Amino acid sequence: MTNPFMMPPTGFGPGSQPLDQQNEALEYMPLPQDMRTYSPRIPEIEELGGADVTPALALLAQVADAAAEVSAGGGTRQFDLAGLDPANRALIAETMGSGEVSAKVRAIPAIAVQESVFAGIWSLKSATADLIEVAAIPACVTRAPFTPVRKALGKDTPLADGVVNAPPLQIELFDKSAAFSPEADLHVINLSLLPHTEEDLAWLDQAVGEGAVTILSRGYGNCRVTATAIPHVWRVQFFNSQDTLILDTFEVTTMPEVACAAPEDLGDSARRLTSVLEAIR
Repeated sequence: MTNPFMMPPTGFGPGSQPLDQQNEALEYMPLPQDMRTYSPRIPEIEELGGADVTPALALLAQVADAAAEVSAGGGTRQFDLAGLDPANRALIAETMGSGEVSAKVRAIPAIAVQESVFAGIWSLKSATADLIEVAAIPACVTRAPFTPVRKALGKDTPLADGVVNAPPLQIELFDKSAAFSPEADLHVINLSLLPHTEEDLAWLDQAVGEGAVTILSRGYGNCRVTATAIPHVWRVQFFNSQDTLILDTFEVTTMPEVACAAPEDLGDSARRLTSVLEAIR
């Protein structure tokens, strides 16, 4: 009776051949490392020279309440620091610290955005304002992100040698932008999975231009989110801990989720900030 199961001939399959002496082990692309985690910050009031920091503590308590409200109902809340003296501002800055996400808004005036260690609680600084904002993403980031800093040339981008697959992608991005609806599903073009040349990437960069907002998220590796000059089109690039580009995409959406604090994060921030205030007092 013939056995239907046939053993493979010797000398085939993984491990059957000797390793090359020049390359004795597989080499893998380095993965992200050193993920940031939350750690409470308990400022020492004594270091402020006995200053009255009651206004700062009261404002931070309002910020914690606002985080709980925004977590449950959405929206945004702002708090102006203009009326606080240097000691109270120092306590607030020390308590908030610097979190994973920062942004640059090239408006008039320009705005520097920095997330605190409490996700969804942001510091906003410009030549005319010093604010705390509680939101998934600050309103200034979504107000006019696609205002051109560098104009989108679109189909008028000059073709160069080596440009092969970029023009159809440009047409797809412009079509999705024109037909965009907030209720539509997220549309992603993953350049990392598509055949392209360096000339294709350079051509696309000119075709889509550059908008007024750049966001950097530093967590498990780095993520750079850049608004293009085409409405609703963002360039989202992920880098590992060696600063090697590992994922390069375009997203057609209101705001890429990687830049936003989730409602659950805001709820956690409310509880954590309240705990820190209790420890300070």
